[in-house]
Amino acid sequence: MLELIDICFSRDNKNILKNVNLKIDNNKMIVITGPNGSGKSTLAKIIMGIETPDSGKIIFDGEDITKLSITERAKKGIGFAFQQPVRFKGLTVKDLIEISAGNSIKVCDACDVLADVGLCAQEYLNREINSGLSGGELKRIEIAMLAAKKSKLTIFDEPEAGIDLWSFNNLISVFEKMHDDIKGSIVIISHQERILNIADEIVLVSNGKVEKHGPKEEMLPQIFGKIRPCHKMKEVTI
Repeated sequence: MLELIDICFSRDNKNILKNVNLKIDNNKMIVITGPNGSGKSTLAKIIMGIETPDSGKIIFDGEDITKLSITERAKKGIGFAFQQPVRFKGLTVKDLIEISAGNSIKVCDACDVLADVGLCAQEYLNREINSGLSGGELKRIEIAMLAAKKSKLTIFDEPEAGIDLWSFNNLISVFEKMHDDIKGSIVIISHQERILNIADEIVLVSNGKVEKHGPKEEMLPQIFGKIRPCHKMKEVTI
């Protein structure tokens, strides 16, 4: 489905990604992990088209998408969730879910995706995406949008950032349900042990390179000696 070939990226004369090669097959739950500053989030942004590689190719479903824009990649079937969700003044939660789904969506279906992320549809469907929503609420709404979009490939950049422990526990179930329902591939950038444990495959990125990539069962014993997962979630009010 997705293949990165010799991807290089630099900024301010610093090499962030160095000849990255990676293949992600259909219907896989992939977790990309590694030390802070290793290039994980940059890699995710390059797949989505937020950043442009200095060299290399990105192949998606057999097509070279290296020069395609974010919008064009989204139309091809790639979805992306930011560490810090974007606010859309003037649009309601239901508007965003419909935009993400690509068509008008039944209220009951919108309620279902909101319920999956722990939000009461009656309270949120008609709320505007503005400063009145907390970071945790925005994070859940963004995940609901991507669940409604049903992309071939969905990328989550550190989805645990800024959410409370209850939301994090629910997040695991949401990812598993998305994986079962959508039958697309999910790529999660994370160092959380519980997220690593739901992966089919784990990619270890270090110093801008893919150091190891393999099945979870093989990777977990190897990486726990090199990466210390963060077990404590920062508790915030949402």
